[in-house]
Amino acid sequence: MAGELWEGRFAGGPSEALQALNDSFPFDRRMFRQDIEGSRAHVTMLADVGLLSAGERDEILAALNTVEGEMADGSFVGVTSDEDIHTAVERRVTELAPDAGGKIHTARSRNDQVALDVRMWTREELTDLVPLVARVQQTLARQAADVGEAYLPGYTHLQQAQSVSLAHHLLAHGWALARDIDRMLDCLDRLDVSPLGAGALAGSSLPIDPAQTAAALGFSKPFDNSLDAVSDRDYVAESLFVLSLLGVHLSRIGEELILWASTEFGFVTLDDAFSTGSSMMPQKKNPDIAELARGKAGRLIGHLTGFLTTLKGLPLTYNKDMQEDKEPLFDACDTVRLTLLALDGMLSTLQFNTETMAAQADNPYAAATDLAEYLVQKGLPFRQGHAIVGDLVRRALEGEASLLELVSASPDLGPEAAELLAPGVSVRQRTSPGGGSPAATTVELEAFQAHLRTQSARLTR
Repeated sequence: MAGELWEGRFAGGPSEALQALNDSFPFDRRMFRQDIEGSRAHVTMLADVGLLSAGERDEILAALNTVEGEMADGSFVGVTSDEDIHTAVERRVTELAPDAGGKIHTARSRNDQVALDVRMWTREELTDLVPLVARVQQTLARQAADVGEAYLPGYTHLQQAQSVSLAHHLLAHGWALARDIDRMLDCLDRLDVSPLGAGALAGSSLPIDPAQTAAALGFSKPFDNSLDAVSDRDYVAESLFVLSLLGVHLSRIGEELILWASTEFGFVTLDDAFSTGSSMMPQKKNPDIAELARGKAGRLIGHLTGFLTTLKGLPLTYNKDMQEDKEPLFDACDTVRLTLLALDGMLSTLQFNTETMAAQADNPYAAATDLAEYLVQKGLPFRQGHAIVGDLVRRALEGEASLLELVSASPDLGPEAAELLAPGVSVRQRTSPGGGSPAATTVELEAFQAHLRTQSARLTR
C-alpha cells in the first residue's frame, strides 16, 4: 500500500482520493535517469564513509543498473505504492536486493532527493535547448548573408516608418535570441549547486559527505544551508521565466511571419513543408507554425505565473505544493523544443519577395526623416527642419502636389534634397553604427557572426 514509507506511524492506509491526488509517478517518472544517477552517487558515498560495506554498495549498484534498464526499455512494472519516481526505484531495488536495498535511503530524504533530481533534469534540458536556440540564430545569420542589400519598410505602431535592410531586420531577432542564451547560461550557473545531503531539512547526524556527491554528480559545490537546499525552487521559476521570454521572442518572429505571408504584405512565400492548407478553401496557404509559436508563448507565460503563485506563500522548508514544479517545467521545455525546431525549419525555407519589399520601402514618405536631417546638415535646428518637412507631407497628402514635386520646389530643400526620395536611396542614409543601411548592416553581420563564434566556444566548454 502507498503508506509503506511511513507505515510505522500510521495504523491504516491512505484513501483512494489522497492516493490519486498525491501520486506524481505518472509524470515524474521521466526523471528516472537522474534519480538513479543520484542514488548511485549517494550509495557510493555511504560506502566511502563506512555506512555501507563494499558488498552492499555493489549489490545496490547492480540493482540500480537493472532498474535503469527496465525503465529505459519499458519493462518496469509499477505497483500502486509507487507514488513517485523515488518510491518506485527504491521499491524495485529493495525487491532485487532485499537486505542491502533497505539501506539505500540512509541519511537521505525524498526532500533532498527530489530537489536533486529536478536540478539535474533542468540542467540537462537547458543544456540541450541552448544549441537549438543557437541553430535559429545561425539560420537568421545565414539568411541575412544571403539576402544581400535587400531592404523593406521598418515599422513603428505597425505603420511604415523608415526603410531598413532586410538583413538588419533579421539580425534584430538574432540579437534577442543571444540574450536568451545568455540568460539560459546564467540560470545554469545558479542552479549548479547540489542539495543532496540536506536530508528532510536539517542534514544528518551520520558522517555523510555532501561535497563528494556534489562532485560525483558534476555540480560545482554542495549546498550551504540545508533549509534553503530543500525548499529552493528559484531555478525552476527562473527557468520558466527564461523559457517564457524566449517564447515571447519566438512569438514576435511568428507574428511578423504571419503578417509578411499575408496577401496584403506579400513579403514572403512559405515553403509547402512548413505551412498548411484549408479543408474548405483550396487557395489557402496558412502559416500554422508561426501561429503556434505565437500561441505557445501564452502557455509558457501561464506556467511561469502559475508556479510563482504556488511559491509565493510557502514557508520553509518542503511543502507538497512543490510537487507542482514538474509538470509546468516539463511542458515548458517540451514546448520550447518543438517550437524551436519547427520555426527554424520555417525560417530556413522562407522565400523573400524582395521586389515587393522594396516597392513598399520606396514610398517617398519613408524618406521624410532624411529630408529633416538634410536640413540639419544645412544648419537648421532639427525641430525647425521637422516642421518644414511635416508641412510638405501634409500638403502632399491633401493632394496639392506629389511630395517629390513639393520638395523640388521648396526653397529650403530643392532638387538636391529631392534625390533622397529616389528608390533605394533612403535606406542607404542610416550609416550610423548599428543602423539599418546596407553598409552598417555589413559591419553588424560580421559582429554577429563573431558573436556566434564566441558563443559557440562558450557552449562547448
